[in-house]
Amino acid sequence: MNRTFLALAAICTIGFGGMALARHDEKGGAEVTRLSRRDIVETLDGKDATATVEEVVIEPGRRVAPHRHAGPVFGYVLEGEYEHALDDEPVTTYRAGDTFYEPSGCVHRETRNPNARQRTRLLAVILHPRDAEEITRAAELPGR
Repeated sequence: MNRTFLALAAICTIGFGGMALARHDEKGGAEVTRLSRRDIVETLDGKDATATVEEVVIEPGRRVAPHRHAGPVFGYVLEGEYEHALDDEPVTTYRAGDTFYEPSGCVHRETRNPNARQRTRLLAVILHPRDAEEITRAAELPGR
């Protein structure tokens, strides 16, 4: 457990150090800035892995298209409110200062900023196989 925490802390530190090289993307309702992408020594399901650190901004009242990640996500709400529902679970609301975890491969069927006036800012650490896409859109999900 301590090793995992230290690894995540190191990833976040590396990520903030890479802000000058950040990449911006509009991804299905959110502005995503990649802060860092590093290959790590750990594996996921026996595959070489990568850790990607991203800042996600969701403007007031916006929803993000349904999607899934190829690996687990560890998140921190930097600003505003964040609502999401994974798979068949009920919607959960997080506020600035809250942390969240998303298991590998779960479907984000609801992801939104419920506030009509304030943006939402998240810091997300995504662990994923090196050969996998970080995110799969709803249109690409089986059965959608």
